[in-house]
Amino acid sequence: MDMGNQHPSISRLQEIQKEVKSIEQQVIGFSGLSDDKNYKKLERILTKQLFEIDSVDTEGKGDIQQARKRAAQETERLLKELEQNANHPHRIEIQNIFKEAQSLVEEKIVPFYNGGNRVTDEFEEGIQDIILRLTHVKTGGKISLRKARYHTLTKVCAVQEIIEDCMKKQPSLPLSEDAHPSVAKINSVMCEVNKARGTLIALLMGVNNNETCRHLSCVLSGLIADLDALDVCGRTEIRNYRREVVEDINQLLKYLDLEEEAGTTHAFDLRQNHSILKIEKVLKRMREIKNELLQAQNPSELYLSSKTELQGLIGELDEVTLEKNPCIREARRRAVIEVQTLITYIDLKEALEKRKLLVCEEHPSHKAVWHILGNLSEIQGEVLSFDGNRTDKNYIRLEELLTKQLLALDAVDPQGEEKCKAARKQAVKLAQNILSYLDLKSDEWEY
Repeated sequence: MDMGNQHPSISRLQEIQKEVKSIEQQVIGFSGLSDDKNYKKLERILTKQLFEIDSVDTEGKGDIQQARKRAAQETERLLKELEQNANHPHRIEIQNIFKEAQSLVEEKIVPFYNGGNRVTDEFEEGIQDIILRLTHVKTGGKISLRKARYHTLTKVCAVQEIIEDCMKKQPSLPLSEDAHPSVAKINSVMCEVNKARGTLIALLMGVNNNETCRHLSCVLSGLIADLDALDVCGRTEIRNYRREVVEDINQLLKYLDLEEEAGTTHAFDLRQNHSILKIEKVLKRMREIKNELLQAQNPSELYLSSKTELQGLIGELDEVTLEKNPCIREARRRAVIEVQTLITYIDLKEALEKRKLLVCEEHPSHKAVWHILGNLSEIQGEVLSFDGNRTDKNYIRLEELLTKQLLALDAVDPQGEEKCKAARKQAVKLAQNILSYLDLKSDEWEY
């Protein structure tokens, strides 16, 4: 159709579609809840566009009717996606975990900065459990869920980091105010910083409605300005004391940019993260070594070289930068387990082959343990090759086989033989580790 002769209704529909398209990425990436201001704003815009589309006069013409129908369907699709993002079961799961963190902070941390007792072990364990559970929330690659999980993790980890830094590295004890008139001001500022730390934690966790990040940033910046204006008369000890307090303030200021950082793509899309890419590179090589071992006609020839290379891969994982990101920490932990499990498999294979060469009398119970270890070795080879979830028949079969081996070990009577007791204990631990590894491989964890 000639653009110059295009029907006004078609032109209007195209204008509306362009406006709808302009907010599509905001809708796809929306990571909040249905009571958020941004949700209501996007919902209002899309609803308005639907009314606009409905008001377009088709004059009974089929092409205009079809164009209006397509425009309405696209707008309704985005409205539905917005609603699904805000009410997705895993988004609700993230929010419920965050509420637990809020309760923990209100109970244990806010009172701490109001003169209460020290941070308890219960809090540290509780916050770590919350972080671990957040890293395990499934996102299915959905952008909105990735953002929500990362955003929540960032805030909870920030609180953990603030507390750890505070407990590990307190500024120097206040100097005597008799040393210099400026010391009184530094002492006063340090007290304000301690209060600001509690305010910051409450802000990050959404348990303080009487303060804003912008105001707190101005307060902290003002404290730095006050310290910079002090005349310390060249006194090294006073200058160092002031510097420590300034560093403490700067440390708090960096957390006030978390909201902006958590909304950027690079922050939550860990598939492009340098540390994750390094972990993936290690895992790729580990899988290649594993396949070579499992498919080799004479795998014993590969044991030494494979173990050497696998130990090197462990070293590479140790060098991965965690960036204080719990998802990267969990990815590295899992990768280490993958590599170590393959090393354990080789160790057991080597031990079983060496045992065949030994001709000596041994206690029946000890012999029974070695027989079970042989069974575990075969099962472990299958577990290494397993690629599925917990509903798979093969998963259930492997789980049952491992359970049977544990029961068989439990039935072995060492008859007081210390060597047999130790062997049985190691075999039980191996069987449990294989079970845990099977569980890890099947839990569908993701970055």
